[in-house]
Amino acid sequence: MIHLDLGKKAVAKARQSIEAYVTNNYKTTNTGDLKGVSNEKLGVFVTLHTYPQHALRGCIGIPLPIMPFNKALVEAAQSSTQDPRFPPLTQEELEHIIIEVTIMTKPELLTIDKPKEYLSKIKIGRDGLIVEQGFYKGLLLPQVPVEQRWDVETYLGHTCMKAGLPPDAWLDKNTKIYSFTGQIFAEKKPNGEIQEKKLDGCNN
Repeated sequence: MIHLDLGKKAVAKARQSIEAYVTNNYKTTNTGDLKGVSNEKLGVFVTLHTYPQHALRGCIGIPLPIMPFNKALVEAAQSSTQDPRFPPLTQEELEHIIIEVTIMTKPELLTIDKPKEYLSKIKIGRDGLIVEQGFYKGLLLPQVPVEQRWDVETYLGHTCMKAGLPPDAWLDKNTKIYSFTGQIFAEKKPNGEIQEKKLDGCNN
């Protein structure tokens, strides 16, 4: 578990990295001081939302624990400004976005005998999902089905579509499904107070 103080530092570092990149087109490698996990390898996603509309403005991450957390955080933060689904983030938008950092556990392959067993193994509000079939791969963070009010089957279908597969591809025996959990830290408003978001609706 990541302590709230560290989560706050992570979000602040993400904003600092984003502002440096957008303002000066400078891709910093300065990871700052995040004692406790700075050298630990963790997956991380950085999500940008417009404020106050809370529309998605960018979401990029490094899902596998392949690099130290500090480095992964900075890389994800700066890459989130260039999400190919949206125009590049502009300097004028910096005061109109809120920043969210999701710190991930290592994805684990779900083992089943029959695909229908996924429905009982996956829990909304706890599990993020990765769907993989050959070269196709898609990921949805654990907060997504909560925000969209999906049930497990709908969640599986949307994760398959995120991978570029049919929504029922999770029923294919050649499809691999991984789950992970995440701690979510986010600004309440641009440059504002940072809280840990609980998917049960209780925020610290």
